[in-house]
Amino acid sequence: MPGKRLSMRKIREILRLKFECGQSNRTIARSCSISRSTVADYLLRASAAGLTWPLPKELGDAGIERLLFPPQSIISKTRQGPDWLEIHRELKRKGVTLALLWQEYKERDPDGYQYSWFCKLYNKWAGTIDLVMRQDHRAGEKMFVDYAGQTVEIVDRLTGVVRKAQVFVAVLDLVAYLQYLPQMSFQTLMVL
Repeated sequence: MPGKRLSMRKIREILRLKFECGQSNRTIARSCSISRSTVADYLLRASAAGLTWPLPKELGDAGIERLLFPPQSIISKTRQGPDWLEIHRELKRKGVTLALLWQEYKERDPDGYQYSWFCKLYNKWAGTIDLVMRQDHRAGEKMFVDYAGQTVEIVDRLTGVVRKAQVFVAVLDLVAYLQYLPQMSFQTLMVL
């Protein structure tokens, strides 16, 4: 999130100290009680806007602000985002991560979204997919089992033999058990 803009008085002081007095960014930052990166940012903006010292008198505060902070280009608002459905399909493949897909996206579109915004937009899109699968069952009647992902290596301590193992995850419907909680004894709960 961008920080709050400096006052025009402070911006003029930054430019004066740099171009009239020849001060370093560190000295200017200390003098104006701001960070060096902020000083560097405003000097870079002034350079890109073609501002020179002394500032033209006919150019008021609003004119300087327009030069330093031009409106965002129309191109950025019409940016074509990635194909979210294709990314969703790719994520189902083994070993594919959102970071990997983002890197491929940035290779195709260097001016595209940064990683955090890419993830935020994907999660927003993924939230529109209806993934509800209603299942009615009695508590403890079913156990849900699935693979936890890729294989893991297990080393036998005695022989040093390395074996690959599949990891499964099993889940009982504990929420359903909670409705029977007042009726269960302490020993039954310890077994769970």
